[in-house]
Amino acid sequence: MKKIAILGSTGSIGTQALDICARHPEEYRVTALTAKGNREKLFEQVRRFRPEMAGLADGIDPAEVPEDLRGCRWMSGKEALREAAAGTEADQVLVSIVGIAGLQSVLDALEAGRQVLLANKEALVTGGHLVMELARKKGKPILPVDSEHSAIFQCLQAAGPNRPTRILLTASGGPFRTWPKEKMHRASREEALRHPNWSMGAKITVDSASMFNKGLEIMEARWLFDMPAERIQVVVHPESIIHSAVEFEDGAVLAQLGVPDMRVPIGYAMAYPQRESTGVEPPDLFALGRLTFEQPDEEKFPSLRMAREALSAGGAACTVLNGANEEAVAAFLRGEIAFGEIYTRVARALDRLAGLPARNLEEIFEADRLARQAGKEGSTSSLY
Repeated sequence: MKKIAILGSTGSIGTQALDICARHPEEYRVTALTAKGNREKLFEQVRRFRPEMAGLADGIDPAEVPEDLRGCRWMSGKEALREAAAGTEADQVLVSIVGIAGLQSVLDALEAGRQVLLANKEALVTGGHLVMELARKKGKPILPVDSEHSAIFQCLQAAGPNRPTRILLTASGGPFRTWPKEKMHRASREEALRHPNWSMGAKITVDSASMFNKGLEIMEARWLFDMPAERIQVVVHPESIIHSAVEFEDGAVLAQLGVPDMRVPIGYAMAYPQRESTGVEPPDLFALGRLTFEQPDEEKFPSLRMAREALSAGGAACTVLNGANEEAVAAFLRGEIAFGEIYTRVARALDRLAGLPARNLEEIFEADRLARQAGKEGSTSSLY
């Protein structure tokens, strides 16, 4: 039986991971659950799965814990995340919290000798060099949960001595794939949140619309698979059935296919190196009929170029891109700026701050702070 701690248990990834735990009660025991602020949902989860500890990042008064849940150890704030990552008897730690807080959680879990199941982009975007160095030192490879990176990982399992030469990172193209650039940059909040294939949180859905999400995934792939950015090709695939593919030295291309359902990559990471049922049906190829592929329009979606340039610049440039984008997206979701201003604000932050160092956590967190400040600044009309 594997013991698992889930950071971000009330979000989409966390709830689907718990669904897999419920399907296989003989395989998994939940040791810790944390959420940001959704206490009622967390109470329900603790009641059902009976972890030894639980916590709310936004804080909780012990008096607010229902009487029947007080046998569980409750914690608040950053200490709840640190305890869940390293302080319980977990074999696996699923890090599915949002934001740069995931970096500290990943490092805590690795330092404690846990197997990290990673569903947090920021850990590798901002601190990939620190995470991968510690993972190698501890002999605990990171198991990706993002559908694209899980697909790449699955394809690499069949590589044998065949050397991978290029990663084909698929992208749906989002809701604006066929829109002219000028129309896209004037898009409303509702239009940006209308993803054609996936149901996700507001921030990641906007990132998909701008393709900053794919830029962040290029950064993740660079660290996870030790592949230079110039060998990571984004392929627009509107059907979202091929989740990514790998080219090999002998000319073969292996791809992983599946319906857009996150339980497959979550379950693969949880069960690895085994596989088990997730409740997801395989795609019906006859019903699909055809699969299509397109080159990404990097003039319309400059996020892809910015991501590669940030990787090339090194230091804290990727941290700056991530932090500035988070603040710009938040401003867009509040209705304060046009969609196109997201690109403008990130570009300005990179121009000013890309040269900052990122040798340790302190420097990374300082670069993130400055980037967020820069991401809040700018005109209220897009330069595009």
